[in-house]
Amino acid sequence: MSARQEIKTTCVIAGAGPAGLMLGYLLARSGVDVVVIEKHGDFLRDFRGDTIHPSTMEVMQELGLIDEFLKLPHTRAPKLSAEMAGRTITIADFSRLPVKNRFIAFMPQWDFLSFLAAQAQGYPNFRLIMNAKVTELLEEGNRISGLVAETTEGSLTVHSRLVIGADGRNSVVREKAGLIVESFGIPSEVVWMKLSKQPGDPNEVMGHAGPRQGFVLIDRGDYWQCGYVIRKGTLAEIREKGIQVFRQMVIDVSPLPADRMQEIRTFDDTSLLTVRIDRLKQWWRPGLICIGDAAHAMSPIGGVGVNLAIQDAVAAANILAAPLGENRLSDADLAAVEKRRGFPTKATQKLQLMMRSRRRADQADEQRRKGPPAFIRGIARWPVLAHLAGRLIGLGFRMEHVRLR
Repeated sequence: MSARQEIKTTCVIAGAGPAGLMLGYLLARSGVDVVVIEKHGDFLRDFRGDTIHPSTMEVMQELGLIDEFLKLPHTRAPKLSAEMAGRTITIADFSRLPVKNRFIAFMPQWDFLSFLAAQAQGYPNFRLIMNAKVTELLEEGNRISGLVAETTEGSLTVHSRLVIGADGRNSVVREKAGLIVESFGIPSEVVWMKLSKQPGDPNEVMGHAGPRQGFVLIDRGDYWQCGYVIRKGTLAEIREKGIQVFRQMVIDVSPLPADRMQEIRTFDDTSLLTVRIDRLKQWWRPGLICIGDAAHAMSPIGGVGVNLAIQDAVAAANILAAPLGENRLSDADLAAVEKRRGFPTKATQKLQLMMRSRRRADQADEQRRKGPPAFIRGIARWPVLAHLAGRLIGLGFRMEHVRLR
């Protein structure tokens, strides 16, 4: 690539995450010329959303990719569990879902993304450019007409009929486009860490509700990915108290042996994720639309962020492929994508806010924050709700299907 390069395409997608790569693949499959740009040089980053839901595997089934896909390293969870008052309860059961693969697959996201990229690159009208960071959007009148990115080899200008922002919850595209973000609920944080997996450890993926915080344990095959939930802004206070205090806080809610926490030598062995729930007031403007986390950031509850991103991509491809291919894209097409995905987004976020909530008195009085969230108490009381939760988590409020070419 020269110091300054310009290319033309039908659609440019910023962000090679689940939403961006799936949409890029589907558009290329439909004959649309598409360029996907990614600011990183590879997909190797820890503590990303690594849950592949039954609805995503159904998409892979419809694309004829499921057999190859499930050859990738993964672990399977036919149900999700939580610990309450010393006993294990099932909070989401996927056994009755009307799909072929009735489980959540926990798969390193870099494997998932590498698989999608490889499938997409089988089409001559697909191009993936790594190490390309969006710096500005191009405008003609009131319409977005492309973008500019900085690469390791200089400036890249991409002219396109449509720009898609799929660059995550800290989206540069939505910021440059001036789209308005609405936030909901009280932000929290998750301290992620890796602990070794040893004989005698729990054999299920579990979420543990402790007396004050939550603890999540995800089976990665040869290690545990652990998430410890804290109130936003409190990690600095915890760090001041020292690593031993932090270890003890996790030990108090973890089902793993206490000595396992000695593997966390310093706070450098942890990674902090800010959890917030937000969405764009409007997902699009002429010549541009955002999908996935760029349009709606989710809580990690249920691991639904990747699932919604994939569903957004399928819906967007179904609606936009023909107008893009026939050079007749209109604002109404972009609005149709938002309308299609708006309800499941709002419903999922509403459910997540309910799942995070506790009694108002508990929120007002730190000393009374005890026990698991209300939704876990409800499922413990009425186990049949685990199947409903399994459907909402596994399939979402509106499952999308790949449209035949």
